[in-house]
Formats: sequence, structure tokens, C-alpha cells
Amino acid sequence: MGIATNVWFWVVFVAFVLAMLAVDLGVFHRKVHVVRPREAAVWVAVWVALALAFATGLYFVYGHHVALTFLTGYVIEESLSVDNIFVIVLIFEYFRVPATCQRVLFYGILGALLMRGLFIGIGTLLLARFHWVIYVFGAMLVVTGIRMAFKHDEEFDGERNPVVRVARRILPLSKEYQGKHFFVIENGRQLATPLFLVLVLVEVTDLVFAIDSIPAIFGVTRDPFIVFTSNIFAILGLRSLYFLLAAVVDRFYLLKYGIADLRQLFDSDVRWLSHYGFKPLDVPTLAGGLST
Repeated sequence: MGIATNVWFWVVFVAFVLAMLAVDLGVFHRKVHVVRPREAAVWVAVWVALALAFATGLYFVYGHHVALTFLTGYVIEESLSVDNIFVIVLIFEYFRVPATCQRVLFYGILGALLMRGLFIGIGTLLLARFHWVIYVFGAMLVVTGIRMAFKHDEEFDGERNPVVRVARRILPLSKEYQGKHFFVIENGRQLATPLFLVLVLVEVTDLVFAIDSIPAIFGVTRDPFIVFTSNIFAILGLRSLYFLLAAVVDRFYLLKYGIADLRQLFDSDVRWLSHYGFKPLDVPTLAGGLST
């Protein structure tokens, strides 16, 4: 039975993810506190070590080919997620989210896990039925890469952001943060706090980045289990990576050009391989391109 069809791999992996999330929030971060860079670095190392341990398990069960394919997908998703973090930093700065309220990232990750699972399922079904969808994915990477390369750096402007404008029109919002609470009762009315608005923006941001990044991993493999696990491991470390990079975000002003080139590289591989009849799973050597 192949890795993509073995239901026990899915059951065990999902159980592992839920257990790790429970340990992360319920044990190590049960008490609300400001996460320092050193603590964040330790957690980033933990998540990376778990991903490497998972790859090692794949190596012993399915061989080096599958293990390297997973690592390629993991590096791709981790690299692209850095740009996602910088957008979240801008959102947090604009709304002046207190450091003690940044647990909202945990709930954002939960939503991201659900959205990634849904998108991966849809993408797998589309590719199984329509081969030409791979060209659509490649075109999406081209458009995104060009847009990122030529887009000028901009500050987040909540007054002009369509999500913020719609949310303020629909939701009654309070003016002040109320600790970690998303809703509060004021004068007999239930109001959403600014923290809830930030959560909505974080989820929308991940939705946009999921649409951009998932086609890239499908250029490496169409095995839904590898696609899913590589995405999930990258997302699990997203919160720790945020706390690690938030303080030095201004030093990465050339990041968008690197990510744009990365997307173009994936698109070239997707189109070239499809044209000559190669299967994505046959090319884990894409990992070598990430080091250039």
C-alpha cells in the first residue's frame, strides 16, 4: 500500500499534530507572557528537529527518495512562509497588538491548518482529474513572482484594507483590547474586540499565501500525504518563527526578490516536467535549486 493511500499514516500524523499543539499551548505557553527571541529560537529548533525526525522515519520506511521529497517540500513551504510572517508583523504593528495578546497567532495557525488541508484536498482531486491544472498552478506562480518582484514596499493601511472595511461595517467593534478576549459585553451589547479583527486579518493573509504556496509544492510531488505533512510542519513552526524574526524584520528588505525568484524556479520545473512527461515525485533534486 502506497504512502498516499495508507489511512493509518494520516490518523497517526493528525493525532501527533493535535498532541503537539496541546503541549505547546496547554503546557509550555499556558501562562501568558512575552516570548523572547531566545525562547522563540528554541521552539524553532524543536519544530525543525521534529520535521527532520519525520523525514528520517520516511527514509527507513519508504527510502531516501520519499524522505528527500518531503524535505524539499518542507524547505519550500518554510521559505515561502517567511513572507507571510512579515505581513503579519505589519498587521500587528498597525493595530498595536500588545505582546501579551499575541496568542492570537495560535488560533491563526489552527485556521491555517484547516485551510491548508482543504486546499490540498481540492488540489489533489483537480490534478487527478485534469492534468492541465498543473499549468494553471504554474501560471499562478509566475504572476505571483512577478508581482512580488515589482511591487514597492508598502506599510499596512487598515483604513484602505477591504477586509478591515467590510469587518467594521458588519461587526460592532470595541475601541480597546480586552486582554486575550475576542468579544466583550459593553452596555448590554456584545462587541468584537480589535483582537478579533486582527485574527480575521491573519486568517485572510494565510488564505492568500496558501493559494500562492500550495501550487509550488505540487510541482514537487502529487502525493497528498507528502504535500500535507510538509505544509503542516512548516505551519507548526510559524508562530515561533514570528517571534524570532519580528525584531529584525527591517533587515530583510531584499527578501521579496528571493521569494519571487523561488516561485519562478518552481514554475519552470512544473512546466518543463509536465511537458516532457515526468512525474513530480521523480524530481526531489529540486532541493538543490534552493541552495542557489
